[in-house]
Amino acid sequence: MDERSEQSQQRLNKLEDLRALGVDPYGTRFDRPDHAATIITQHSATDGTTLEQAPIACTLAGRVTGLRRFGKAAFAVLRDEGASIQVYLKKDKLEPLEFQLAQQLDVGDWIGVTGTLFRTKTDELTVSVTRLTLLTKSLQPLPEKWHGLSNVETRYRQRYLDLIANPDIQTIFVQRSRIVESIRQFLISRDFLEVETPMMHPVPGGATARPFITHHNSLDTDLYLRIAPELYLKRLVVGGLPRLFEINRNFSNEGLSTIHNPEFTMLEFYMAFADFEDLIPFTESLIAETAHTICGSTSIPYQEYQIDLAPPWKRLTFTEAILEFSGIAPDALDTKETAIAAARAKGFGVSDGDSLGAVMNTIFESTVEAHLIQPTFITHYPIEISPLAKRSAANPHLTDRFELYIAGREIANAFSELNDPIDQRERFEAQAALRAGGDAEAHHVDADYLRALEYGLPPTAGEGIGIDRLVMLLTNQASIREVILFPQLRPENP
Repeated sequence: MDERSEQSQQRLNKLEDLRALGVDPYGTRFDRPDHAATIITQHSATDGTTLEQAPIACTLAGRVTGLRRFGKAAFAVLRDEGASIQVYLKKDKLEPLEFQLAQQLDVGDWIGVTGTLFRTKTDELTVSVTRLTLLTKSLQPLPEKWHGLSNVETRYRQRYLDLIANPDIQTIFVQRSRIVESIRQFLISRDFLEVETPMMHPVPGGATARPFITHHNSLDTDLYLRIAPELYLKRLVVGGLPRLFEINRNFSNEGLSTIHNPEFTMLEFYMAFADFEDLIPFTESLIAETAHTICGSTSIPYQEYQIDLAPPWKRLTFTEAILEFSGIAPDALDTKETAIAAARAKGFGVSDGDSLGAVMNTIFESTVEAHLIQPTFITHYPIEISPLAKRSAANPHLTDRFELYIAGREIANAFSELNDPIDQRERFEAQAALRAGGDAEAHHVDADYLRALEYGLPPTAGEGIGIDRLVMLLTNQASIREVILFPQLRPENP
């Protein structure tokens, strides 16, 4: 039996001892009017003499994260929602059964205590316990040196241990919740309606990605976990909802990395009677206000950079960005053939069947993205890689689209929505041809969406923002797995 198993057996023995004493090791409710953080804040400056002369009673509950026994007394550290306070368990202050209970405590147990505050000889604010209640007996010992749990695999796979061992991790997810709340309030205050659309689609669409496939037994039909809510949200705009948004999960059946998780959270919103130019200042305000709410400033640290989110932000066209950072001559982008030659000369993998826009996108991803540290809008993407965006009136080969990059990563994608059903059908058919040629990420033809467009989509601007990547930015995390409570991992070895 290894040491960990031996400790677990000892805890099981204690469990039986507690039951023999008539103690329920898995209690029910417990009223806890006080919290460690509040007690510490309110009484951090109260000296021991004052506490002795005017006793302050408190009742709180939490997990035991430290334990020192001294015969007829013990000190325990009780953690309550991220804050910790010391409690003093003394034989002559507890009922006999409660002191027996104190002797059976282990690190990891959940307890409730009632007592009064005092200061120890080392001046530590402490609760002198007069009532002790066991709320939950922990049967598994925390990992050795749990207070510094650093194994990445363990941290992500057993997030519950990560939250116990690394209190700062809790802060990230509190901030994540507040980021989403801030975004939601920003949109609602501007007359946007929050909606929910299907997570399972009969036809995948709205983004370029490989979908997950599932099967509905009763209908005997395949369905797809959604890669984007876009086509359903635009159906609602057709139906007369001019401003709407959804914050929810999307799925992409692709690889894992520090910036990709197959299950991820997106904000998508649509604004009728607007175009992509309207969304640029709107996006600046949304992100800058969210940053100020969460971080207290629009100048924030991210890894080795200091990011300035104060508007206005830099703008470059897609072509300008390639020419600025790739070192490729302008005339190399004139035709597909010259672009393929230029890309191959740089060592980029491109195919003879790629369109000019696809080749340019490969060059862009390989040479440009890493340079876009400060917020930058990249505008006017080629039509071949923008099948849902409206053509640019100035150049029919380009679209009225932008992507927002910060710290070298795409944060948002937006465009004036294509509302011409004939043009949209032609583009879907072009995508279908790519699928037939082996492109698993090309769009399907969504006949019902085309039918909806024929009823009339008003001029509309739409945008998607990656919530996970935005949280990474605002909490200064290098990996997407740090901001998703349960990231996808490879199967655990048996």
